[in-house]
Amino acid sequence: MPRPSNTEERRQQIVSGLLRVMSERGYERASVNEIAKAAGLSPGLVHYHFSDKQEILLVLVRQLAARARERVAKRFERLGADDARGRIDAFLDAFLATGADADTSAVAGWVTISAEAIRQPEVRAAYEQVVRADLEQLEALVAVLVGKRKARALAAGLFAAVQGYFVLSASSPGLVPAGSAANTVKHMAAGLLDTSAAREGA
Repeated sequence: MPRPSNTEERRQQIVSGLLRVMSERGYERASVNEIAKAAGLSPGLVHYHFSDKQEILLVLVRQLAARARERVAKRFERLGADDARGRIDAFLDAFLATGADADTSAVAGWVTISAEAIRQPEVRAAYEQVVRADLEQLEALVAVLVGKRKARALAAGLFAAVQGYFVLSASSPGLVPAGSAANTVKHMAAGLLDTSAAREGA
């Protein structure tokens, strides 16, 4: 595998620097000087590699989405292709479970990105694209068990619970018992899916 170019390495340092600063202080307070300091670079290098702070944020949106999808894919590898319920649990686990691949700064960063999506049209477009793709994946998983007609509403409810846990854990960490989010949402999923399947069969 070829070694990343110096430009790629520097850009990655800067994006990681934004995530560090943003997860502690929010986007507004993440000045170029603070980002540069967190990245271990000069402010001039930040300006050289990115036109502005928003450009760094948009790259971060794509990277956080890719990380989450990688977590989902790794969990899917452990399951059979026909394990529909297991794949839903794995999807929820990838977003909410603690463990070796958990990243609290990514969660805090994502919450900040969702807030910026309300304020900035370009961020909103990138955020919606990511959320739509993730929600469509969950909807397809749910549809295997309950059919397409019911899948959208159930998937949206479960995905909203995931996003709600992100907000709670980032803004008021003491309110969410450690390690409880994934199990709680998986139990919610089981209840909703079982009830929906029972109604379908009645």
